[in-house]
Amino acid sequence: MNADSHRRNALSLDGLNFFLADVRDGLGPYLAIYLLAVHHWEPASIGLVMTIAGIAALLAQTPAGALIDKTRRKRGVVIVAALLVTLGCLLLPFITSFTLVAVTQALSSVAASVFAPAIAAISLGITGPRAFTRRTGRNETFNHAGNAVAALLAGGFSYLLGPVAVFYLMAVMALASVIAISFISPQAIDHDVARGFDPDAPAQGENPSAMKVLLHNRPLLVFAICCGLFHLANAAMLPLVSQKLSLVNLQMATPLTSACIVAAQLVMVPVALLVGWKADVWGRKPLLLAGFLILPLRGVLYVLSDDPYWLVAVQLLDGIGAGIFGALFPVVVKDLTQGTGRFNVSLGALSTVFGLGAALSNGLAGLVVQQAGYSAAFLTLAAVAATAFVLLLLAMPETFNPRTAQPRPPAHEANMLS
Repeated sequence: MNADSHRRNALSLDGLNFFLADVRDGLGPYLAIYLLAVHHWEPASIGLVMTIAGIAALLAQTPAGALIDKTRRKRGVVIVAALLVTLGCLLLPFITSFTLVAVTQALSSVAASVFAPAIAAISLGITGPRAFTRRTGRNETFNHAGNAVAALLAGGFSYLLGPVAVFYLMAVMALASVIAISFISPQAIDHDVARGFDPDAPAQGENPSAMKVLLHNRPLLVFAICCGLFHLANAAMLPLVSQKLSLVNLQMATPLTSACIVAAQLVMVPVALLVGWKADVWGRKPLLLAGFLILPLRGVLYVLSDDPYWLVAVQLLDGIGAGIFGALFPVVVKDLTQGTGRFNVSLGALSTVFGLGAALSNGLAGLVVQQAGYSAAFLTLAAVAATAFVLLLLAMPETFNPRTAQPRPPAHEANMLS
């Protein structure tokens, strides 16, 4: 494949990550604001809809990874999923019943569960394992840039047109992602490599089952627990900040929430790029420890002031922690499953674990807020984050092996990064 084709595939992956950024993460706090401000739903009903969507996504993660491992139509799976998410966004302004809203959000969450493993698989299948770290850093860079742009647009449009504008924005971005992935050449994807097979890796048995890979790999299990605790601590922090901002000024809640998101995403862009360039030099664990240490620090700093500018400023730290985690998560899973052919199902399974942590996070925070207030909730989340950091420090090995690393990728992989 010539240099022009490699460059087109690289740019298409850039566009896919940019436009899928907001679609992958879902409507999040914007849906809550819309249902509260426009339809005057009770907070309990809003929370139940978001819980149903979260459970649906949770149950779909591992099967989604298994599907991506198995299928040779990865581009088609992404296109179908993006169209389903688009449909769900376009329907929301026209439905008001709890059942229909819950069903559309659940289906959208199931569809969106294929995006992360599909992007990781397509990237690995095109670049190969030796260039995957840098490609993942680049993926995350464009993902965070897309999130920042989407949040800015969401804040501006919702301020001018109301919260419903966010749904149309997400639908447009989902359709743009369909266009981006259609420019990726299907012949450029090595589907065996995309599953985690590597002829240069040490033999790890003949085609082990997915269950064996997941349950008999101790470092993978430790990493899964660390990820679950990280998201148990992290997921509720921004919603708690959004609630505090709403108490100050309900009209400005959406724009200020967007400001928090943009502040973090803008920091994540250079952080992800740095991780992509340096994770094969410095190793994975030092970077992971730095990212995990940021989280308890955030939890403590949030309690120092209710000033909106302070809250947005503290949210900048999320850009460091989440930026490092997002860029390294698929890389570490690749390291721990290389040669098994079970990369994507493992990615999906670990996504399920941290999805479970994220799903429980809001419930835990809500209970603490009700009993002891917002400061106690932030400190509780900080304590969970500190536990994750200690476990990572003491029990997680370094997954990067410099002895097997190549000093430079092959020519076709280098072209992908240019």
